[in-house]
Amino acid sequence: MTSEQLKKLAYQIKNWARNLGFQQAGITDTDLQVHEKRLNEWLLKGMHGTMTFMSLHGSKRTRPEELLPGTIRVISVRMDYWPQDGNSAKETLNNKSLGYVSRYATGRDYHKLMRKRLQRLADQIQGEIGEFGYRAFVDSAPVMEKALAEKAGLGWIGKHSNLINQNTGSWFFLGELYTDLPLPVDSPAENHCGTCTNCLVDCPTNAIVAPYQVDARRCISYLTIENKDAIPLEFRKAMGNRIYGCDDCQLVCPWNRFTKNTLEPDFAIRNRLDQPELVKLFLLSEEEFLTITSGSAIRRIGYQAWLRNIAVALGNAPSSEATKSALRQRLANASTLVREHIEWALHEQEN
Repeated sequence: MTSEQLKKLAYQIKNWARNLGFQQAGITDTDLQVHEKRLNEWLLKGMHGTMTFMSLHGSKRTRPEELLPGTIRVISVRMDYWPQDGNSAKETLNNKSLGYVSRYATGRDYHKLMRKRLQRLADQIQGEIGEFGYRAFVDSAPVMEKALAEKAGLGWIGKHSNLINQNTGSWFFLGELYTDLPLPVDSPAENHCGTCTNCLVDCPTNAIVAPYQVDARRCISYLTIENKDAIPLEFRKAMGNRIYGCDDCQLVCPWNRFTKNTLEPDFAIRNRLDQPELVKLFLLSEEEFLTITSGSAIRRIGYQAWLRNIAVALGNAPSSEATKSALRQRLANASTLVREHIEWALHEQEN
């Protein structure tokens, strides 16, 4: 293909992406040397905790051509997810009888939806030019999605390590198409964090240990989702009522005043997960847990971690007989993991 044909194709790809429900698409090369250095330094400090997958696969994470031979370009896309029918996140955080679920997980899991859309995008490209080499990714392989999205012009990596778009904030998902097409690349996004330190100051567990550097071992999202062991005592009070993930660093980001509500039906609030009652959640059977989390990202943490997280939140809830009764009710048949957190919660409720 000529340079003019490739330029036209890149323009078409971005239009097709928007028509498929992505809010933006950008194109970048595969040079991630700067990000590779930062990743390796972060890993050497052990800030990935028990997320051993971050150190696996050698350099495939930072060298796309090693993950998919022949890759010379990455088409990066983003899709807004902030639900338009949800209750105020801050109101839920301030009501300690309710549980807080990270807003990306209150609707259906995004992985399949975005992967299907990326496949349709690839199909459209193929329909235009014929067979080409590609592979779609949505959190499904060792991919530096935020670094690639920044290089593709979709936003900049903020001090909290999330991607921020100047026009819409940070409430969006990312996906990628690795390809062998020599498409023209977009300019990287400029950083507009300036002197703002809201995310560092407001992180409940001080997990943002320096600008652009998050110690996952202190992060509530890590502790409630990736961590399979007991929640360290030093972080339990700071967790408050956060039972799946944490959005605090995004909630205080000034760029999120430009947030646009999602129009995707799959991202609408399900089962009132924007303001669930902690006691009711804690007393759900495993079968009921599987029912309310069907099609949700929450299901992947499993029932025991779910109960562990809620037990901590109940320990931080206002003292009440209903709360103590629910905790005692669970105590008799609790697993070793959950029992420890119930006993801690009862101690907090009674003192």
